[in-house]
Amino acid sequence: MMAHRQQVLNLYKRILGVAKNWQSKSGDPNTTAKERNYITDEAKTLFRKNKQITDPKAINDKVREAEARVEIALHYRIPYPRPVNVPPKAKAKRLGKEQGKVQERIKEQAKPLYTSSVD
Repeated sequence: MMAHRQQVLNLYKRILGVAKNWQSKSGDPNTTAKERNYITDEAKTLFRKNKQITDPKAINDKVREAEARVEIALHYRIPYPRPVNVPPKAKAKRLGKEQGKVQERIKEQAKPLYTSSVD
């Protein structure tokens, strides 16, 4: 349990460090400030929301998700979660009541790991 605690604290520090040094893609100081605030607020919100989690697997999943989001943000220079794209031909073939359930399942299956906390 202490290993997870240290891992989570290190991740939190890393995210706050990313926010502190963040430069927006456009270079605009106002956009940079908004994006820095977004990163900080999002980190605080999600870490507080998940602080009651004690299951090691769930903790690892959340840590992997956070690390993925950090890496994607740094790579694309966009701090916001990237949108989920459902393939255009992934439509439900059934009609009626079942179609809504099938569409939701397709959407859920297309959703990447790094967006599970964003819901």
